[in-house]
Amino acid sequence: MATVDECRQALHDLADRLAANAAKVRDRVDLDRTLACRVTDLDTAFHGRLTDGHLVDLADGDDPKAKIALTTSSDDLIALVRGELDVTRAVGTRRISISASPFDLLKLRKLL
Repeated sequence: MATVDECRQALHDLADRLAANAAKVRDRVDLDRTLACRVTDLDTAFHGRLTDGHLVDLADGDDPKAKIALTTSSDDLIALVRGELDVTRAVGTRRISISASPFDLLKLRKLL
């Protein structure tokens, strides 16, 4: 099981990768949405905002009003961020749950 610090670092690594490719991300996914990442086995959560091709304002704690919510285990979060876990397969096998509007889900598919 990964630690809270490892999950936090994985999300910051993801934010760095998105920032390095912001123009490409923005072209694919032009969203401005709040985001929550809930880590079930650690009983913790993180939140931030996906905007202009960037993942910004990452912080500890849940955002129950987030427009996009990802729920998963710590190990699956780490594997997902590292590219070791296929998100489509993970959603299909319920290792990851993504809650968002149908419009946002269609937009996010372009990013994944």
